[in-house]
Amino acid sequence: MTTDEVLAGVGPRLRKIRKDREVTLAALFEATGISVSTLSRLESGLRKPSLELLLPIARAHGVALDELVGAPPVGDPRVRAEPITRDGRTMIPLTRQPGGLQAYKVIEPPRRLEPDPRVHEGYEWMYVLSGRLRLVLGDHDVVLGAGEAAEFDTRVPHWFGSTGDGPVEFLSLFGPQGERMHVRARPKKAG
Repeated sequence: MTTDEVLAGVGPRLRKIRKDREVTLAALFEATGISVSTLSRLESGLRKPSLELLLPIARAHGVALDELVGAPPVGDPRVRAEPITRDGRTMIPLTRQPGGLQAYKVIEPPRRLEPDPRVHEGYEWMYVLSGRLRLVLGDHDVVLGAGEAAEFDTRVPHWFGSTGDGPVEFLSLFGPQGERMHVRARPKKAG
């Protein structure tokens, strides 16, 4: 809903609240000090509402300012995203807004896959909740356990998955860039 649509609904709402309470414009003037002509113009939409006018009216009627303005109710704060399953990997989105930082809880089944490193724009952070996560990053091939984290520039060839010994659950935060966390990477053992 646009601001103009919200403001257009204020006048009729003011009139309805006043009529429901059986209050005259003259009585509302007495309670608020706002002239009868201004109150009438507000109700008919000929005068744009302002906080200076709406606050005393809300007080006089004993209602919240949100009720006069018709503010939408605050939404449910729980994230109710549908899990995404691709190639056996389940990703549960933890953020809803497009762009910017994206967070996922990822569940990888126990399987041994041949790494197929990829590159793309962005930056990724991972935190292992349970199990063991294999991360191939450039020349590094590491295994992260529960409580360990990694971060990397996704322009570096990378791949991640289960070690095959059991499932792994981890949090993945992906974004254009951000604050650095912890890096755990050791060179691949020779031979």
